[in-house]
Amino acid sequence: MLDRTQSDLDPDTEDTSQILVTEAPADHVEPTPRWQRPLGWLRRAGQFLFTLSFSSLTRRIVSLNLAGLIALVASILYLSQFRAGLIDARAQSLLVQGEIIASAIAASATVETNTITIDPDRLLDLKPGESYGAPDEFSGLDFPINPERVAPVLLRLISPTKTRARIYDRDGVLILDSRSLFRRGDVIRFELPPPTEVKPGFLERTTIAIRTWLNRGDLPLYRELGPENGNGYYEVAQSLKGKKSSMVRINDRGEIIVSVAVPVERPRVTIFGSLMLSTQGDDIDQMVTAERLAILKVFGVAMVVMIVLSLLLASTIAGPVRRLADGAERVRRRIKTRIEIPDFTRRRDEIGHLSGALRDMTDALYNRIEAIETFAADVSHELKNPLTSLRSAVETLPLAKTEASRGRLLEVIGHDVRRLDRLISDISDASRLDAELQRTDVAPVDVRRLLTTLTSVANQTRLGHDVGVEVRFEGNRADTFSVPGHDSRLGQVISNLLTNAQSFSKSGGRVRIVCRRLKSEIEIIVDDDGPGIRPDALERVFERFYTDRPHQGFGQNSGLGLSISKQIIEAHRGRIWAENRPGPTDAHGDTRIAGARFVVRLPAT
Repeated sequence: MLDRTQSDLDPDTEDTSQILVTEAPADHVEPTPRWQRPLGWLRRAGQFLFTLSFSSLTRRIVSLNLAGLIALVASILYLSQFRAGLIDARAQSLLVQGEIIASAIAASATVETNTITIDPDRLLDLKPGESYGAPDEFSGLDFPINPERVAPVLLRLISPTKTRARIYDRDGVLILDSRSLFRRGDVIRFELPPPTEVKPGFLERTTIAIRTWLNRGDLPLYRELGPENGNGYYEVAQSLKGKKSSMVRINDRGEIIVSVAVPVERPRVTIFGSLMLSTQGDDIDQMVTAERLAILKVFGVAMVVMIVLSLLLASTIAGPVRRLADGAERVRRRIKTRIEIPDFTRRRDEIGHLSGALRDMTDALYNRIEAIETFAADVSHELKNPLTSLRSAVETLPLAKTEASRGRLLEVIGHDVRRLDRLISDISDASRLDAELQRTDVAPVDVRRLLTTLTSVANQTRLGHDVGVEVRFEGNRADTFSVPGHDSRLGQVISNLLTNAQSFSKSGGRVRIVCRRLKSEIEIIVDDDGPGIRPDALERVFERFYTDRPHQGFGQNSGLGLSISKQIIEAHRGRIWAENRPGPTDAHGDTRIAGARFVVRLPAT
């Protein structure tokens, strides 16, 4: 309900160009801000286009293809062999670098002094010919590492490599750390204030979590130990025993740390300490990240190509299938008008085959509907004739005054009743023929045996016709006369053709059946010696309820026999037609008709 204020109705109001429209009492809804309206329009347009252009099948094709590609890329990123090879190469490089630096430190790191501490008791233990201070005896002398002399050498050697170096003495106590050196090699001696801890943001935490998930695996966690706990590092403890060692760890930021430790020693003298070299937190990760970025770039290009190819593939599948489904839906809704299914038969694939099958099915459906309508109209017309005659005879019977008149009327009534019974029987047989042929399984039928049996039965019964039947098989004895089908229905066709031929033949005549094989078909020919068929009726004889029997009384035949025969033959994927058998020429040179001929061809097995 809409209400207007008084200003809308009063022309004397200052602002008559505006109309205030208020809704009837309802829940109050805040209006959408103007800056949000374009976003809503774009969202609705995107949803519409997505629904219009991306069917369920299209989304499945694209999703499955992308899922396989994403799984492949994820496995490459997670199980990258490049990272493992890079870590091994980095560890070997650090070991070589550590051996060089340790040798330089061992050569120049001892304290210079003019005095040597000598043990007097040991001098007394010397034997004649022995001297104090042989090379092997210097292991007992104490030559500690001098940080002031080592620092410049260490700084020059590690500066180009961007690695961290730490020197520990024989007790695992930190002597020197490259992080505590100035550029000139001076050692920092004052205490630095503790660093202020800054909490990472959400984006940084997400990055750290992803990096940790990608890099962690079974790597141990790296922790900074105090200066007195050098032996807490496995590699340092091993190097103080004279063994080179390396370790790969991961820090709390998800960065890979490669560290090696080599002993600082002079050959055959003693171990002065341990040199530990370790990579910076982002050293290896930068190279791995660069490699992963390259993989992601390739993934992006492959993803675009895959999406385009998937859309093209889906357009060749989902689009035609949707059009075929729409066509089938229109056929279902508009059954009375002929709807054409889209034609994709030019495609040499399953879509083309499906289109052809649907078109054939639709044509068969329409033909079946039209045939049913025509059959119903013909049945109605044919039943009206005897019913009309029967009603007239019944209405006239009370008016008949003589016995002869009543007898003729009763004869007409009996004739019409028999005609109705015959029509109903033939109509019932024709109506259930298709269903019976569909329900019964196809089996090989021996045509030779079938024709021989039917010929024998026809010659024995005659059924009121004094006309004999003979059969002849042409071809080699090795030829097989077998067709796939239903023996009872094929026997019905042959019996119908024989009965028609006998009914049109003169008394004492013969009906001839010839059967021969033509490559992949079996041909059956039925000839009689009757008057033949009028040229204009060669096609009409197969129509329902058509009959042309001048020598018989009206209503003696339903006209469904040949129609049913044609229906059976076509259901067996065969053909049947009628023609006149040529005879001798007359005095005027015209060819006479020697009789009628019906030809049946069926596909052979």
